[in-house]
Amino acid sequence: MTSWVAAGSAKDLAKAHATKIIQCLTTHGSLGKDGIAHHSGLDANQVARRLHELEIEGEICLTGNVVKSKSNRLEREWKITPIQRELL
Repeated sequence: MTSWVAAGSAKDLAKAHATKIIQCLTTHGSLGKDGIAHHSGLDANQVARRLHELEIEGEICLTGNVVKSKSNRLEREWKITPIQRELL
């Protein structure tokens, strides 16, 4: 596999992970990283890598709340950015 093919494959994978995260938050409401990982079937590291990207793209945002993680530590809570998705 060439580096060009690998880069294209990584972009496709990132897009698939982002879609799972958005679907998870749409279905289950606001969640922390570990909650998103649990409900989406993704690894917590995969989720963590996509959260900032999705925030920059305006797809998700922080709620301002913290929730307990799997390890009982506090982590930031994320939600879908409120926009009128039906009209888009």
